[in-house]
Amino acid sequence: MNNVIKAVAGGVAGACALTLLHETLRRFVPDAPRMDVLGMRAISKLMNMAGEEPPQDEKELHNWTLAGDILSNSVYYSLAGTGKDAWWRGAVLGAAAGAGAVLLPGPMGLGEAPSNRTTKTQAMTIGYYLLGGMVAAAVGYALSGDEEAAEEV
Repeated sequence: MNNVIKAVAGGVAGACALTLLHETLRRFVPDAPRMDVLGMRAISKLMNMAGEEPPQDEKELHNWTLAGDILSNSVYYSLAGTGKDAWWRGAVLGAAAGAGAVLLPGPMGLGEAPSNRTTKTQAMTIGYYLLGGMVAAAVGYALSGDEEAAEEV
């Protein structure tokens, strides 16, 4: 399997892990980040700027947000790549995404509360994205195992 496909598989795995974790914990943990709320605000804001009407049904808008999150995070986490270097790339990408998710929504006009409400919320936000990066790295590394073993011989 080609390294780009392996990296994309890792990116998809990381994005799905992030989304699954977020969607599960937001239902049970009061201080959990609400990245879905930020996503819905971002989609609405962008569509309004483009002169389009965003979905009025909150469930439909939420589904758009989840699809957009998985797509964009898959592309982003694919940058972790394959091989043993995927580990440090996944960690850096995850930590950077988490820090950005805490620091950028306010200046972008999306509100701070969903990812910055409490210290616990901030730590969970960074941790979620770090986990996504590490899952992407693990899959990229695992898929590259046969090729790396062949190179060592």
